[in-house]
This record gives sequence, C-alpha cells and structure tokens, in this order.
Amino acid sequence: MVRTIRIISSFCFSVVLVAFASGCAGYRPTQMDDACDILGGKKSWYKDAVKAANKWGTPVATKLAFIHQESRFKADARPPRKKILWIIPGPRASDAYGYAQVKDATWRWYQDKTGARGADRDDFGDVTQFIGWYNKESQRRLGIGLGDAYRQYLAYHEGHGGYERRSYNKKPWLKKVALKVSSRAKMYQQQIKGCKKELEKNRFWFF
Repeated sequence: MVRTIRIISSFCFSVVLVAFASGCAGYRPTQMDDACDILGGKKSWYKDAVKAANKWGTPVATKLAFIHQESRFKADARPPRKKILWIIPGPRASDAYGYAQVKDATWRWYQDKTGARGADRDDFGDVTQFIGWYNKESQRRLGIGLGDAYRQYLAYHEGHGGYERRSYNKKPWLKKVALKVSSRAKMYQQQIKGCKKELEKNRFWFF
C-alpha cells in the first residue's frame, strides 16, 4: 500500500513538472505588434534580451524585429515543405529551424566560435545571444552599425559573403522585407521606451 502511494505520488509529481515545463516552453505572444506585451508575457524574455544586448550591442528591439520576421515567435518554426504534384508534401526548402530560422551549419559555426555548445535554436535566450553575435560579426566584417536594422537584416538573410557580393540588389522583395524589419524595430523601440520601467520591475524574477 505504501509503495503504491509512493508510485502515485512520484507519477503525479512528474506530471506536474512536465506540465510546468511545457507551459514555459510553449509561450508564444499573441500581440506581436506590441513589444511590451511580447516581453511582458514571460519575464525571462526581457532579462535574456537585455543580457544579450549588453554583451553584443544589438538593441533589444532589433532582435525582436528579426525574430518576428523569421518565425513570428514560434520556437520550432521550420520552412514550409515543397509540394510534389501540388499535393504530396516534399522536402523542406532548407534545414533552418527555430526562432531565428538558423541553418544547421550556421548554428554549428556559432557554437564553435563562442563555445555555446548547449545553446538551442528553440530557446529564446540562446537565440537572442546568437542574433547579437551574428550582428557583431556583421559589424566587424562588413562595417554595418549595430543600430542599422535594415542593413543588418540584409546581411543576416544573405550571409556575409552574399552581402559583400550585394546579392540583395537582385532581390527587390528582400529589400522590402528589410525595410519592414527596420520599421518594426523602430516601432518596438518606441514601445519599449514607454514600458521599460514596468519591464525592469520584473527583470529580476526568474520566470
């Protein structure tokens, strides 16, 4: 009888832990045009974004604008599958994955250069670090200012080699997307200014 109770108690505790972890991992903002709602919905997001901004220099608002464009804040986002005969799901366009749609090779490069072996593409804090690092590399290699969301996004999308070759000049649609990212970064920046005090109050809470 005692053993049965212990088994049931252990099972219930495990269920609670799984449910709790799932609840944390499953957070996705609903008001994606509101940076205050995005960062206020899960307190650790603002803490993580500020930590990455302080380390690498890319503003919090720019990171949010990148993630919005790449995944709409979906942790396990992937490129859509191509259709075979317009019906049958085929292979995906690339192996990009996560909040920032980072390819396998690029993520391994980041891990090798920074030592962030345990970093995951579906972890918001890890992704803000990655975007900060990548943009810092773009500044170092290409001379793009960390506050220049438009050119930083072009370099992010095309890669450093592609940006150097100005491959974006053959993609008018990409320039329009980069403008959208830049405009959103400015909008988010203004919003964060208005709610920064409230966000700072919650910054030192873990969850």
